[in-house]
Amino acid sequence: MAAHRTIRIEPRPRIAVDVDGRGPLLVFLHGIGGNRGNWRDQLPVFAADFTAVAWDARGYGGSDDDDGPLDFADFSGDLLRVLDHFGAERAHLCGLSMGGRVAMDFHDRHPGRVASLTLCDTQPGLAQMPAEKRREFIRLRQEPLRAGKTPADIAPEIARSLVGPRAVPGAFDRLVESMAALHPASYLKTIEASFLYERTPDLERIRVPTHIVVGADDRLTPPDIARAMARRIAGARLSVIADAGHLANLEQPQRFNDAVLGFLREVPR
Repeated sequence: MAAHRTIRIEPRPRIAVDVDGRGPLLVFLHGIGGNRGNWRDQLPVFAADFTAVAWDARGYGGSDDDDGPLDFADFSGDLLRVLDHFGAERAHLCGLSMGGRVAMDFHDRHPGRVASLTLCDTQPGLAQMPAEKRREFIRLRQEPLRAGKTPADIAPEIARSLVGPRAVPGAFDRLVESMAALHPASYLKTIEASFLYERTPDLERIRVPTHIVVGADDRLTPPDIARAMARRIAGARLSVIADAGHLANLEQPQRFNDAVLGFLREVPR
């Protein structure tokens, strides 16, 4: 049985989080096709040093969703509530893909609440992409669900485009499982909010310890993007995880944990 406990943070929309350990707060933020279960190889390991928390973003897993459209900035507002719930003046943030964008947006809005950033298989934003191209991407991602397919129907094809060829056994199945559990309406809203969000974080203004992590086989946000991000952030560390694609924490959990925990243990408390 898992040692962690699950709580739901009020008020609505309630945010479901898994919690394990004691110590400084560390929040894990999943990607657009994930949920808090994506971090089950991390939570018990990091709990030895931290109060390790993995959330379901609003509209995912056990978290509520509001009626109406989603503003990508809503995720930062929810994250602020998480920190306040735990009474944390500052927190370490570890975000993958969309979760990395949430972490950067939160830092942009609340830099004094961030102890460190671990940005995994992500990019700063999509505002540089022409609006027409972004809308076409949204259409292609949303069309299958609007045509009547379920998340379980589309999960295998998307997972194949994300998981690298040398991932540990079971990584592909775990990603398919998390994508199949998506709430269609919330997922559709998140795609649109993510790709239409115009605010881009100013990486040069980041002054907290920062770790850029990327899978060597990541085709969606390849290592060149990670290297460019690391060059823009003063003192940033870069880790390229061998034999991992876009979900480095799922595909090579031991290598991911060693790299990220090694970094976090060097951050002054």
